[in-house]
Amino acid sequence: MVNKDFPNKAAIITKDSVITYHQLGGHIHQYSQFIGKREIKKIAIFSENRPEWIYAFYAAWENGCIAVPVDFMASVDDVAYIINDCRPEIIFGSAGTKDSLDKIQQKLSYQPEIQIFDEVNLPAFTDADHWEGPSDRETTAVIIYTSGTTGSPKGVMLSFKNLDANITAVTKEVAIYNPDRQVLLLLPLHHVFPLVGSMVVPLHIGATAVMSPSMQTADLMETFKKNQVAIMIGVPRLYELMFKGISTKINSSIVARTLFAIVRRFHSKKLSRKVFKKVHDGLGGHLEIMVAGGAALNKEVGQFWKDLGFEILEGFGMTEAAPMITFTRPGRLRIGSPGEALPSMRIEIRDGEIVAKGPNVMQGYYNRPEETAEVIKDGWLHTGDLGYIDKKGYLFITGRKKEIIVLSNGKNINPLELEYKLEKASDCIREAGVFIKNEQLHALIVPNFQLLSEKEIKDVDAYFRNEVFPPFNQEQSSYKRIMQFTIVRDDLPRTRLGKMQRFKLAELVEKPKPGAKKVDQLDMPEYLAVKSFLESQVDIDIAPNQHIEFDIALDSLGKISLIDYIEQTFGVAIEEKQLIQFPSLKHMAEYIRDKKQWIKEGTANWSEALKEKVEVKLPKTWFTQNILKGFFKGLFSIYFKMQSKGVENVPETGPYIIAPNHQSFFDGLFVAILLKRNIMHNTYFYAKRKHVKNFILRFLANTNNVIVMDTDRDLKESIQKLAEVLKQGKNIIIFPEGTRTTNGAIGEFKKTFAILSTELNVPVIPVAIDGAFKAMPQGSKLPKAGTKISVTFLPAILPQDHTADTLADAVQAAILETMPN
Repeated sequence: MVNKDFPNKAAIITKDSVITYHQLGGHIHQYSQFIGKREIKKIAIFSENRPEWIYAFYAAWENGCIAVPVDFMASVDDVAYIINDCRPEIIFGSAGTKDSLDKIQQKLSYQPEIQIFDEVNLPAFTDADHWEGPSDRETTAVIIYTSGTTGSPKGVMLSFKNLDANITAVTKEVAIYNPDRQVLLLLPLHHVFPLVGSMVVPLHIGATAVMSPSMQTADLMETFKKNQVAIMIGVPRLYELMFKGISTKINSSIVARTLFAIVRRFHSKKLSRKVFKKVHDGLGGHLEIMVAGGAALNKEVGQFWKDLGFEILEGFGMTEAAPMITFTRPGRLRIGSPGEALPSMRIEIRDGEIVAKGPNVMQGYYNRPEETAEVIKDGWLHTGDLGYIDKKGYLFITGRKKEIIVLSNGKNINPLELEYKLEKASDCIREAGVFIKNEQLHALIVPNFQLLSEKEIKDVDAYFRNEVFPPFNQEQSSYKRIMQFTIVRDDLPRTRLGKMQRFKLAELVEKPKPGAKKVDQLDMPEYLAVKSFLESQVDIDIAPNQHIEFDIALDSLGKISLIDYIEQTFGVAIEEKQLIQFPSLKHMAEYIRDKKQWIKEGTANWSEALKEKVEVKLPKTWFTQNILKGFFKGLFSIYFKMQSKGVENVPETGPYIIAPNHQSFFDGLFVAILLKRNIMHNTYFYAKRKHVKNFILRFLANTNNVIVMDTDRDLKESIQKLAEVLKQGKNIIIFPEGTRTTNGAIGEFKKTFAILSTELNVPVIPVAIDGAFKAMPQGSKLPKAGTKISVTFLPAILPQDHTADTLADAVQAAILETMPN
């Protein structure tokens, strides 16, 4: 089964090694000798992808044994169930699964031989005769347990004949594989899709399988960069994640958007690859074919990769078909269809269900003749999927037979249809799952937390309840309307290849009773360290399932402190945008665990950060500043009843920080028009880049002492730039609340200004603005004429004997004392 024609060619490439076909054969023979000629019928492999996994797998075949791949991330109970069901005599594991195997052994009804790859004592490496495979191709080759979209897994028995049918299909009938194309080995090999597509087929024809250390972006990009991967075997979720990253970059540039529109119109693969050469180079420069399987590929995602010049091939199948039933022919892509039947297969639609017949249909479920008879009838495999075949022979899938929701009034609902519509209804929905609960349609929503943060949405439930579901339901038939929804932090339960496990959705709706205490169940050093730091910053109990922003309500400065703490303690650099993408602290801790360089005590150190030299180009002050200042001063004195006090408290020379409360859109102007010309000339505002988008606003900013900063991308750098302005002897105006008040009351004062003051020994001048909210509350388009507005400049507060916290409190208290009750 392993090719013998290219002994010196690379068979497997890992991050650290190249294994030739000669070496591969020798290693397989080592494991084969280790297994020996004992009375062994089945060998299980419970390990992450690694070369030894492949050696043991082929060695099982060489010894006439059935291979039983087991998901290395499955629960102890699930693995124990599988092992007890098929009773392999030997289980190969790894150092990473050893602890789980110890627990699994306690749940087994017999005592198999456990061998750990890292500890196994193999015979010496010797040249071996090439094994051609069994003479009887009807012999069972593997038992692969389904991941369970509806319940407990079943062992699918596949013969060598079943596997041969798929090998022939993709190498001769729909020839996408050849010995010159490297194939990415990325997905876990316990599933038949990557087992056949990224291991069995490449090694059978003499191609090279390139093994990525993990699915993390850094590992994946490094694997592409160092090799010449031409074929990528992946699941739709992986292609969706890659799509989001690349499409975001394209959409952020008007030039890239225009070029993408052009190549989409021309439908030329050659043009697309030339125009978007940078994208192709980022994926190694050799990637031609993307194969998607395991679940349905999103139409938009498929079209995107096609437009970029990749051959995106989608297939339909199941473990019971080893695995392919239909496949897309190169150059004949139909977006939304997983292609046409394999040449050796026949497919039909019976009562809406897709049924298939051919040489790749399984032998049956291990020890389950009754369940086998339910899905194989007269040689036809009943897939359980619903669909139709168009006039040209393309298959289209519309849903799962078992997933169709039947309401008490007899109406049938396809949840996939509603989930697709929901994910399109709001870009703040990352994932949706629909099921029936208490005779009502219920939706689980996994939000896009980064986008919610960018939109400054604080009450997530209220947003979806008031802004998303009313217009969505209005467009649906009455019986298809979502009546209840639940926000969840974690990804929805899916199989390892992306199929939703709908039977588990209801479990996620169960919430702890009001008042129930949250219990930490995560005994991970990285999590405990982050938990301890956060509890020193905020006055709440921290739990693993909480989100950094929406549960813990950590503000931007708090996030920066956490980022610095993580970098100092673990050597892991995280950007603020990345921080809020973690669905929970548990996910963040796992990321830190995987990336950490060290573990040591660390605290946020603003003193060191503000000592760093940062280049700041101050905008030039044009003569128009005085004209505009005079214009608005005259306009406001006519339009409002303006009063001012304490202007004499503003020193002639700086540096210092002017800190007003924030009531309206005009607050900056209310302060600026009262400052003397020479003071105003040396006083700078700052504005968020997202608020200064068009040419006119950028021009006004560059000519009127406004420094534009990207606080969403890098708050720490923005604070360093403000510090640099103060170091140059200039003054800055900062609104400590960060945003305008929504109800007229003074909000919490953020510590940014106080940190700058205490670290640089710069005084703070509090400014009390009253009446501006009444004149122009949030949402109003025009201010109310004749409103009484007062601006009071208070005596400077010096930072000596203050911490950043106490200084922020002191400035807020001074302003509150000035405001009328």
